[in-house]
Amino acid sequence: QAQFVESGGGSVQPGGSLRLSCAASGFTTDSYAIGWFRQAPGKEREGVACIGLKGVAIHYDASVSGRFTISKDNTKNTVYLQMNSLKPEDTGVYYCARGLCSRKILAPSATSWGQGTQVTVAA
Repeated sequence: QAQFVESGGGSVQPGGSLRLSCAASGFTTDSYAIGWFRQAPGKEREGVACIGLKGVAIHYDASVSGRFTISKDNTKNTVYLQMNSLKPEDTGVYYCARGLCSRKILAPSATSWGQGTQVTVAA
């Protein structure tokens, strides 16, 4: 029932910026915590940022803290991830999903992942 459509990815040079969007359906973004996750080649999926259902709790992985900003627009049922000062190690496929938003950014094991959006950072 929950569905996610990620967009906004692309290729950018180091130091550049991208804004990712996650359009949600089957649920409302004001009723669940939402997280952004990424998966680099050869690595497991990791939590990047999350925002609580009330928009009060916001957490970032240490690797992106100070560079990424998560936000949401409940009227559009969309979650965003503004990515600045991008580094090559930020390269990967980015996904959004409902999950737990605390010191750890986790998604339930039963999460149905979307296609994600590819982010490539290279000179």
